[in-house]
Amino acid sequence: QMQVAESGGGSVQAGGSLRLSCAVSGATTIRKCMGWFRQAPEKEREGVAFIGSDGSTRYADSVKGRFTISQDNGKNTLYLHMNSLKPEDTAMYYCAAGDLPCVYYSDYGLEPYWGQGTQVTVSS
Repeated sequence: QMQVAESGGGSVQAGGSLRLSCAVSGATTIRKCMGWFRQAPEKEREGVAFIGSDGSTRYADSVKGRFTISQDNGKNTLYLHMNSLKPEDTAMYYCAAGDLPCVYYSDYGLEPYWGQGTQVTVSS
């Protein structure tokens, strides 16, 4: 069992930056993947960024070059650094963690452990 809790959302103007944080606890020895999803109103949930237990990362095309996923040395805190934000980045952002490789959550649709979500709003 893993527990996931996000923080750090807010409102920013286009071109600005935000950093999201996520505290992950539980089942640390079997945790294989942590990542961020987002969902905007009336849109499907989108996998934004992922980091595997080996440190490998992958990003959605829509955020490549603007967002960076990272974790602290203890691997219990996950971050999403968001730069050059655009209005289309407006969404509820969810932190996720799982005990399978990231591809199972990003591509195969398996359900990870979810946080409660944090709202990011980018105004033009």
